[in-house]
Amino acid sequence: MGERMKEEDDTDRGENERWGGSSVAMADEDAVVAGGAAPRRGRGLDDGVSPCDSEEEEEENQEEEAANEEFVHLELGPQVPLKEQLEKDKEDESLRRWKEQLLGSSASLLDAVGGGDGFDSDPEVKVLRLGIQVRGREELDMPLPLTTNARGHTFSLKEGSHYQLKFLFTVRNNIVSGLSCINAVWKAGIMVDQTRSMLGTFAPQQEPYLHTMAEQETPSGALARGPYSARTRFIDDDGTVFLDVHYSFEIRKDW
Repeated sequence: MGERMKEEDDTDRGENERWGGSSVAMADEDAVVAGGAAPRRGRGLDDGVSPCDSEEEEEENQEEEAANEEFVHLELGPQVPLKEQLEKDKEDESLRRWKEQLLGSSASLLDAVGGGDGFDSDPEVKVLRLGIQVRGREELDMPLPLTTNARGHTFSLKEGSHYQLKFLFTVRNNIVSGLSCINAVWKAGIMVDQTRSMLGTFAPQQEPYLHTMAEQETPSGALARGPYSARTRFIDDDGTVFLDVHYSFEIRKDW
């Protein structure tokens, strides 16, 4: 029975050491572009995982890396100016209505790109501010460029709290395709989490877009508390980086 209690204690300790897969984590694109994955802690028989489970996990990792490489090396066609896209097949009434349903009216789109004949074909995405909505608390609003609080961090979160990340951004000039948020997080110089979240494809418009991520939970336990460094990037499927920001945050026992 003593051995069983020891195994349960080891299991609880392992859970406290694990980062909870939080989307606060902001990814390092260099690792993604290289097709690499974040360092993972090894798991074996002592952690209650069979060799078969380890082999299956390794196969899943290899498949994920291969998918990342295929995504990164996907060759896309040339960017076409939005005005040219709107004028194509304009005599086709059904196609014109479909484009307006998909992108909005031609007039509003031309207002968003500035009108005229010489606007740029490349989309311009500007991230205006980041936000964190914690359940039961006021939203934390962080305009760019980011600043630090009295403790020297951009923000602090309580362990075990539920939160959602929000991004406010504008799109100008052209449609941005496959906009992604690439995140990575480090603790004591070791990468503990990395994600690539697809935000979607956005047409230019006068009003900014507000994108809210799925709710996440911060990790808990003594080993999870403390300062973290992080990096976030906004990038489209052409590889254009619209935002690259470094910051730090802290997970605390109490607010």
